[in-house]
Formats: sequence, structure tokens, C-alpha cells
Amino acid sequence: MNLLLALHISNLQLLSFSLFVLLTAFVSYRLKLGLEKSLLIGSLRTYVQLLAMGFALVYIFRYPNPVISLAVYIWMIFWAARIISNRIENPPFPLFKIIFVTMLVSYLALNIISLGVFLRADSWYAPEIFITIGGMIVGNSMNAVAVSLDRFFADLKNRREELEQNLLFGMKIKDAMNDLVRDAIKAGMSPSINNLAGVGLVFIPGMMTGQILGGEDPLNAAKYQIMIMLIICVSTALGSMLVVSQVAKKCFNKRGQVKF
Repeated sequence: MNLLLALHISNLQLLSFSLFVLLTAFVSYRLKLGLEKSLLIGSLRTYVQLLAMGFALVYIFRYPNPVISLAVYIWMIFWAARIISNRIENPPFPLFKIIFVTMLVSYLALNIISLGVFLRADSWYAPEIFITIGGMIVGNSMNAVAVSLDRFFADLKNRREELEQNLLFGMKIKDAMNDLVRDAIKAGMSPSINNLAGVGLVFIPGMMTGQILGGEDPLNAAKYQIMIMLIICVSTALGSMLVVSQVAKKCFNKRGQVKF
């Protein structure tokens, strides 16, 4: 039996889950956390954005086109880069272009290699495969890149004098930034590494859950989830390393001073 159909969620049931958000917002209000507005707006955006994507994917899956699949994937990366760049407070220079170009090239290559070379799917470019798996890559990596950049700029600001002094004594910019870049990458990768340690013991990941609810054999669902977890691990490492490395190159002016 297809359990996904048996667990069909009505519109009223879907709205009822908003009570959890309202309860959380109430707790935030009582504790004076100031998160009520963000919670409510974020929840509303979740409803609107996911339902809109659902309607769009119905059409895209019905009339598959590789060009449209690629356009949707680029659209996802565009918004991921925008969200990351907006999250960083008072950056010393615009970040969007660096993040977008780096993520676009690296994640597009990773998606194609993973699906076309390793998985050897005959229709790896089909939207059901390319968009869904690509979306998981971008979504998980987005958080990793954001955490890495947060850590990098915080350390850069706190260690500004030390860095400039090292440059005055003749150290190269790349050598002076090594520790900051390394710590930032480790911070971005930590959640993915923790997930690898806890998956199957502490939680059942989203893709495996969805496949099991859809009636898929649990063992086959586990194999697909292993593939996804490993791809996500690589993508978070790749995204954090490339973005932070590119950003680090632009943090100093010609006089060897930090751009803050």
C-alpha cells in the first residue's frame, strides 16, 4: 500500500500545523526574544514558496525540458547566493557575485558528475532527478557557506591588527589568512559531519522518509539516502572552501590593510 496516499494531508490539516508556530511565537514573546515577526514571516513564506514550487513542478514534470530544468537550478542557486549575501552584516565588499558564480560552477559540475557519471542514470537531466537532488545540494550547502562566512568575517574583524602586523613583517596574504580560512571551513562542515555520525541512529533523513512513505523498499531508500548524504557532505566542503577562499583574496587593499 502506498502510505503517502494513506497519509494525504488536507488543506485544513496543513493549516493546523501553524499552531506549533503560533505557540513558538508566543513563547518568544513571553521570553522577549524578539523572534515573533521572523517566525511568522518565515512560516508564511514556507507555505507560499513551497506550494508555488509544487504547482510549478507539476507543470515541469509533465512537460520535461532540460533547458527548463537548468533554468530552475540556476534560479535556486541565485536565491541561495542572495540569502547568504544578505545574511552577512556589513561585509567589506559586495558578496553576491562571488557566491553566485562559485556556487553555480561548482554545484552544477557536482550535480552532473554525481548523476551522470557515478549514478549513471539514463535520464539524469530529467527534472524529477536533476532539480530535486540539485535542490538538496544547494539547500544544505547554503547553510554551510553562510556559517563559514559568518565565522570568517568574525575572525577577520577580531584579528585584524594581528593580520596587518604579519603582513608588515613580510608574510604573504595567503599564509596570513590560512588559519582564518581553515577555521571557517571547519565551522561550515561541522553540521554535515555531525549528520553523518547521527544518521540512522538519531534520525531518518528527509529523502529516505519520503521514499518510505511513498511505498519504496526501505533498503533501497537507505541506499539513495547514503548517496545523498555523501553528495551533500562533498558539496558543503566544496562550497565552503571555494567561497571562503575567493572572499579571502579580496579582503585586503593594495596597502595590505583589511577592508573593514
